[in-house]
Amino acid sequence: MPIATVNPANGELIKSYDALGEEETERRIAAAADTFRQYRTTPFAQRAAWLNRAADLLDEDRDTIARTMTVEMGKPVTAARAEAAKCAKAMRWYAAHAEALLADEHPDPDDVHDSGASRALVRYRPLGVVLAVMPWNFPLWQVVRFAAPALMAGNVGLLKHASNVPQTALYLEDLFHRAGFPAGCFRTLLIGSGAVEAVLRDPRVAAATLTGSEPAGRSVAAVAGDEVKKTVLELGGSDPYLVLPSADVAKAAATAVTARVQNNGQSCIAAKRFIVHADVYDTFAEHFTAGMLALTVGDPLEEATDIGPLSTEQGRTDLEKLVDDAVGRGAEALCGGRRPEKLGGGLENGWFYEATVLAGITTAMRIHREETFGPVATLYRVADLDEAVRLANDTPFGLSSNVWTRDPAETERCARDLEAGGVFFNGMTASHPALPFGGIKRSGYGRELAGHGIREFCNATTLWYGPETP
Repeated sequence: MPIATVNPANGELIKSYDALGEEETERRIAAAADTFRQYRTTPFAQRAAWLNRAADLLDEDRDTIARTMTVEMGKPVTAARAEAAKCAKAMRWYAAHAEALLADEHPDPDDVHDSGASRALVRYRPLGVVLAVMPWNFPLWQVVRFAAPALMAGNVGLLKHASNVPQTALYLEDLFHRAGFPAGCFRTLLIGSGAVEAVLRDPRVAAATLTGSEPAGRSVAAVAGDEVKKTVLELGGSDPYLVLPSADVAKAAATAVTARVQNNGQSCIAAKRFIVHADVYDTFAEHFTAGMLALTVGDPLEEATDIGPLSTEQGRTDLEKLVDDAVGRGAEALCGGRRPEKLGGGLENGWFYEATVLAGITTAMRIHREETFGPVATLYRVADLDEAVRLANDTPFGLSSNVWTRDPAETERCARDLEAGGVFFNGMTASHPALPFGGIKRSGYGRELAGHGIREFCNATTLWYGPETP
């Protein structure tokens, strides 16, 4: 993929960039490594001041960067503004909490006395240069949820962003520099995917984090494993959304619409498989389908737009193949299932797709196993909770899940048995700086956000002091 901004609403090339050569890439890696040696010793108060300043600048830039994100990858501009606000919030949260999250841990002296120690403790120290390989779907948030904790922990970052969001990538570098962080603390590498391996193998790069597809995760994990370097991976998801008889079905259906089409349906944590008890299936399907039909597909820069274009033409093609395969094998499109007609306003060349609900899904269909990255929902009817849980877990992914019930026994059963990194009851999955985020199975490993996220790229160092140590 060329490094370029191509407006997905009309296919227009806005701006293209030359990839960095080996010499410039080397210069940036060297600068990051040199900066780390001094930056790691800066006090938390100084790092927090810089990060709070970055949050203030982001708030000031909100409208401008929101428009940039929308033009680069197609999300509705209202969602883009909300993403920028969320990033500023996360920055302030880590600025306020990082020092406490990384405070020295002191075991009970009686527990370590028999080791011969007069005292012992655990101290969290930064690892160094962390390479972040990030996707286009949340071009600010995915980066900030890595960068804010990493910088507060004393690490420095190199960003290899998706090639279709170069302007957002460059904005992030500029944002941290304007906020006062030393120049080498956060640098953007405008490089293609083929250049990532050399950067990751560089001995000055200590670790890597990747949010993206399963194949990309496998590739980065393989290289990092060969180099014995720490990685955190957040990969795909096919999140189940269970609706059980005791639920507020109307509310569950209304929330389901948002849960499915957020970010034009291009979210790893978007609900994708709607698993509904037979007792409430017909009512849910009616409300859900009506809600999807009511959505406005159109220009993402218009305030009234609910669903903009998919980010790439290939992304739409891939989605169409999944839908066509399902329909060809007997699925019924309750709504959508095609490209919208007569959008007008020069949008006829954009990569739009209608909000779609497919019913009658079987295990023979590709869409049952593969992630749908777009505004397409699959609807399942189940006889009881046992079948619902089995179906929810019948996926190679395990990122998050949603359950609608007012039965305490069902709540406890799902909390115990759903195979996912998160279970959200009577609401939709969302990421929050105070809560750990990540998945299991082929959705990846490790955690971002909260204390778990900031410690991922720290060396938990045991400090042991003998009796004669002052």
